[in-house]
Amino acid sequence: MSCMNFTVKCVSLCMRVCLQEARCGYVIILMALYWCTECMPLAVTSLLPVVLFPMMGIMKAGDVSIEYLKDSNMLFIGGLLVAIAVEHWSLHKRIALQVLLLVGVRPALLMLGFMIVSSFLSMWISNSATTAMMLPIAQAVLQQLKATEARADERDFQTAAEDNHAFEMEIGQTKEEKMDEKQPDTKVELEDMTITFPITKAMESKYQLLTKGMSLSVCYAASIGGTATLTGTTPNIILKGQIDKLFPGNNDVINFASWFSFAFPNAMLMLVLAFLWLQFMFLGFNDRDKEAYTVIKQEYKKLGRAPFAEWAVLTIFVLLIALWFTREPGFIDGWATVLFNKGGPFVTDGTVAILMSMLFFVIPSQMPKCGGYGNNDEGKMLNAPSTLLNWQVVHERMPWHIILLLGGGFALAAGSEESGLSKWLGDSLAPLQQIPPYAISLLLCMLVATFTECSSNTATTNLFLPILASMVTIKIHPLYVMIPCTIAASLAFMLPVATPPNAIAFSFGKLKVMDMVKTGFVLNVIGILTVNLGINTWGNTIFDLGTVPHWVNVTNDKP
Repeated sequence: MSCMNFTVKCVSLCMRVCLQEARCGYVIILMALYWCTECMPLAVTSLLPVVLFPMMGIMKAGDVSIEYLKDSNMLFIGGLLVAIAVEHWSLHKRIALQVLLLVGVRPALLMLGFMIVSSFLSMWISNSATTAMMLPIAQAVLQQLKATEARADERDFQTAAEDNHAFEMEIGQTKEEKMDEKQPDTKVELEDMTITFPITKAMESKYQLLTKGMSLSVCYAASIGGTATLTGTTPNIILKGQIDKLFPGNNDVINFASWFSFAFPNAMLMLVLAFLWLQFMFLGFNDRDKEAYTVIKQEYKKLGRAPFAEWAVLTIFVLLIALWFTREPGFIDGWATVLFNKGGPFVTDGTVAILMSMLFFVIPSQMPKCGGYGNNDEGKMLNAPSTLLNWQVVHERMPWHIILLLGGGFALAAGSEESGLSKWLGDSLAPLQQIPPYAISLLLCMLVATFTECSSNTATTNLFLPILASMVTIKIHPLYVMIPCTIAASLAFMLPVATPPNAIAFSFGKLKVMDMVKTGFVLNVIGILTVNLGINTWGNTIFDLGTVPHWVNVTNDKP
């Protein structure tokens, strides 16, 4: 008890003596430790600022609490509602199978097709859902290819054995030896065993390697595709929230259109290089593609004709994307600027996402009819069909804990700003002015990509982005390092525990940890190099990274 009292007194003394910056730094270190070890659930750890910031005198409780439901959270919720609707009506599966039928099923095309579909779907729905849906399809196709090749090899061998009459002549058997039935049969069986066993073993090895390659291609493509859109993965949303919090006068520099114009080409470049690397590592060759095509076609036929609900979801989905792109395209005034935003940024991407997602709770799942939906056997009028989404489905599938994770990151950013920790970190980074900016970006990306292998990408982004924002003190545009590091947080390719898609692929693909480490290490290097190439070329043009913008000096201080 005396030790406990001594500890409490020491903590109280430190709270009175220590600077605000040190107190905030203590909270960040504590949350980093809890997030890495997961000694408490990640979402619960995210609530620590609600308790510690007011008790340490860093921020008022009301100011901390309001950080947990910002505009970025609304964008995240709206995007997830769209994803839930797409999954609920299996629209994503129809899109996936249709694309695979168009691409083809030869091994190279099959891998490319699975990567294209996985990356596209993960732009709009969660990476985990994409991986969980695509891997069983890949497994079914590969099993059919393997069974078909085994049957074909058996037929080829039997045909060759029947036609090779010279086989007996080479042995030099006499007429009397040929009358002996047991000896040739035994010999033929032994010959068959010695010939067919190595073929079966080689084929098993080839398909085991192909299964590993296909499994990794799906999970890696899902992670890469998630970086292409603002709502594709949580770190992207965190970046937008942090920029809006730390630099409130940024003129909506990060929106759906601007992010897509930078991140989509970068994702496609990463996808092509990842495909080439995976093909080099794992791909085999097989010409029996008709049977695999049949498997995919049968799966597509099981879906039947697209019902009204799928068409309705697809229409809302396409309309949402169109509204996002045209809200503030940058080169011309968007519809939001013309209609609503002349006096300021009133309508944001989050506004559009919530508006369109609300339609899922209004539009019926069947085609509306003027005379009602008919009568049952008893002559009573049938009830109207359910809407495209209901709250029970949303409640079961919505990852509510992510909203708290987002809020925890925003609260850390606000605390760093209020306590002066951000300014102190910025002043401490002054010696880095001697290092070229591209080298700083590369080093930070390597650090973040390494850290995210043993921590969630959400926690990694929450921890690093407030610190990276301090780069403005050494005359570097904050987006020059924040954007590459945000994408680097999603480059968790080396360990099964790094991301849920990796874990799913590890369980499906009969993978060893070293398979993922060897393949993922090269992909990490590829990802870091491509994102730094992008930020120094077309990213520089899109975000005007050559000069420090005027809005970095505008803070969110309160009188």
